[in-house]
Amino acid sequence: MSEGITLVEDINKRREPLPSLEATYILTPCEKSIQALMQDFQTSSKSMYKAGHVFFTEACPDELFNELCKSPAAKSLKTLKEINIAFLPYESQVFSLDSPETFQVYYNPNKAGGRIINLERCAEQIATLCATLGEYPSVRYRSDYDKNAEFAQLVQQKLDAYKADDTTMGEGSQKDRSQLIILDRGIDPISPLLHELTFQAMAYDLVPIENDAYKYENTTGQDVNEKEVLLDENDELWMELRHQHIAIVSQQVTKKLKDFAQEKRMGGDKSTMRDLSQMLKKMPQYQKELNRYSTHLHLAEDCMKQYQGGIDKLCKVEQDLAMGTNHEGERIKDHMRNIVPILLDQVVTAYDKIRIILLYIIHKGGITEENLAKLVQHAQIPMEEKCLITNMQNLMVPIIQDGSRRRSQQPYQPFHRKERVSEQTYQMSRWTPYIKDLMEEAVEEKLDPKAFPYLSGGAARGMRAPVSARYGNWHKDRVRVSPRLIFFIIGGVSYSEMRCAYEVTHACKGNWEVIVGGSHILTPEGLLSDLRDLSS
Repeated sequence: MSEGITLVEDINKRREPLPSLEATYILTPCEKSIQALMQDFQTSSKSMYKAGHVFFTEACPDELFNELCKSPAAKSLKTLKEINIAFLPYESQVFSLDSPETFQVYYNPNKAGGRIINLERCAEQIATLCATLGEYPSVRYRSDYDKNAEFAQLVQQKLDAYKADDTTMGEGSQKDRSQLIILDRGIDPISPLLHELTFQAMAYDLVPIENDAYKYENTTGQDVNEKEVLLDENDELWMELRHQHIAIVSQQVTKKLKDFAQEKRMGGDKSTMRDLSQMLKKMPQYQKELNRYSTHLHLAEDCMKQYQGGIDKLCKVEQDLAMGTNHEGERIKDHMRNIVPILLDQVVTAYDKIRIILLYIIHKGGITEENLAKLVQHAQIPMEEKCLITNMQNLMVPIIQDGSRRRSQQPYQPFHRKERVSEQTYQMSRWTPYIKDLMEEAVEEKLDPKAFPYLSGGAARGMRAPVSARYGNWHKDRVRVSPRLIFFIIGGVSYSEMRCAYEVTHACKGNWEVIVGGSHILTPEGLLSDLRDLSS
């Protein structure tokens, strides 16, 4: 509204004509959108709007561009630009292609027909991301999954096309060190299955949040109002809390509320929900700030209710399976003793049991068909849901033992991992997403070139340029100039993996910026749903 925009509408839906107003169009340049645009300006007497300003999210194909130029609509278009934003900037260091269907075409052999079209589109989207960031990175990919090399080639072709249009792309100090690293979802099947206890990841797993909107009931005296709040980076408190462990989130919000009350001279030791509603009545001018405290107190409370309602039991077993050891670092000889009570528990949902079974099988590096049948029977998992477990094999994760891929070959297994003994962790949060190891190795320029090769010719661009001992770092005091690592996961990025991008960037103290993204944003339930659909 502050920008003078009075209405936002979908071009594919029926709209009221507004012939006295000019319209701004933000469109994907596809057949359907261009046809709808031309329909809006068929003739000067039958135009939907006074004029049009068109912004395409990526390069418009020549045939569609020519068709538009020859149509009557061309006379009514005052602006026609390509703005190269065919991706969703989800957070300051996170992006999504908003393409959940990519999971199916990449991992479902029955959907191979649409694969190239879908991957070309994804490659174009990633190229627009790099163009927006002014990066022309070296492209690397995980070599263990054979389709990754093909996709990396597609991305390189699209990047080259954007570089040809804008030769300044990727120019600038340190930019020659930037890398784009393409990963498949099988790189770490553990992180998206675990119950995470950092605030954002936990909330999106356990609380019904749709399109980043959290709904809760707020009680003020006798009145009960339903509130809907957007969890995004416009909320400074959310940004501060989202990666913190739930154990300290409530304490933090309570402390901040007390400090705020004292600073504004609201008096006393105020920190409860009831105090908040009293403050809101007395001090309506601070409504915005107080509503934020209220939102995060409610959200933390909702998370803790779920945790104390049985999730706590699951977390211990999940962490032991992921790590292969207990919280004291001792190897667990018999995991079944811990798993069976959960599988037999009638209160635990089928989805949570499937998460435990998958973690057990991944830990074992695959089990026999017979043992899987026993686990499914113990857990009383409906037969139609068994495919959620076996379909994980499509991601090259060993599920049924067949003598080929052995457990020792899986890079995410704890015995391949970086030691993090000195890092302070909670007993229920000992696992670190594997992508964090990769981010740290890439920053240190130690990422294995066999496991993560450069596309031919890319390595030279990715190497560190020689620095003059005398003048090499003079600019660092003036401008923050740092290369970027862009990680892209085909099959979705989880909230715990997003957190790693911020943690590694913070640890680099301005020397690198890590950005992470995926074909879509992945929750544990979303992953299970994607796995089920692999059977279709």
